Amino acid sequence: MLGPVLRGAARSDTIRHAVSTAPVTRTVVDRYVAGERLDEALRTVRSLAAAGMDVTFDHLGEDTGDRAEASRNRDAYLALCEALAREDLAAHAEMSVKLSAFGQALPGGHEVAYENVRPVVERAAELGTMVTLDMEDHTTVDSTLAILAELRKDFPRTGAVVQSYLFRTEDDCRALAGEGSRVRLVKGAYDEPAEVAYQNKRDVDRAYVRCLKVLMAGKGYPMVGSHDPRIVAIAQELARRAGRKQDEFEFQMLYGIREAEQRRLVAQHHRMRVYVPYGTDWYGYFMRRLAERPANLAFFLRSLASRH
Repeated sequence: MLGPVLRGAARSDTIRHAVSTAPVTRTVVDRYVAGERLDEALRTVRSLAAAGMDVTFDHLGEDTGDRAEASRNRDAYLALCEALAREDLAAHAEMSVKLSAFGQALPGGHEVAYENVRPVVERAAELGTMVTLDMEDHTTVDSTLAILAELRKDFPRTGAVVQSYLFRTEDDCRALAGEGSRVRLVKGAYDEPAEVAYQNKRDVDRAYVRCLKVLMAGKGYPMVGSHDPRIVAIAQELARRAGRKQDEFEFQMLYGIREAEQRRLVAQHHRMRVYVPYGTDWYGYFMRRLAERPANLAFFLRSLASRH
């Protein structure tokens, strides 16, 4: 029951201030965010690469309120591209972007977001790496998929994220499972109304498996975004049934979560990609992680109480 409350709190300025200024917050945030500066995130990536893992970078930020901020977010990703080239990390690292950080919610936001994300996708392609468009709440899905379709005309390896808790996602998977597509399937972390999304965990899990069957049977490249051991095992079996080799799909997990499982999958010669967020605008991401995992919330509250 706390999940929707915490997801709602992710957009509260009042709660943002209280959480951000609590002394204990930084310790907990460091579990899930690889630093506020790019150089800190790069150190994390080098460590993960040495352990046989790939990464996808997320420069934290969302719900951008003006064009100047959207441009700054674009420039942060362009700086990331140059850092990957300089550090020779493009073979191990791609990028994930939230289009709301690029201006999607502004007036004329669809065009603003496209204009900002295109140069990032173009530069990534020049470096031999890729960009995946993160999915946000249900109101952004049509715009995000339309931008994806436009980008894929010139950059066919551009990826998309779909969320199994939305009723529409199984149909979206069918549309996206074509030759050359790259689709990350996740359960979903936003507070969605009952008119558009499953509310029960069992229903979300069942929808995830249905969507995964579509992607594994398709001609694209499935990216299995889940920490659920049962989902991981099902993905392995579905890949086997579809005749997929281990380099024809991958697992993705969040930085700081189920690290032993990440290492186990690497030891089994699976491709394992870690979602590595960094930057100063970590609040919304942090609150969604608390909402997803009650153990995270319990640890945070215990730590907070111990300081008072």
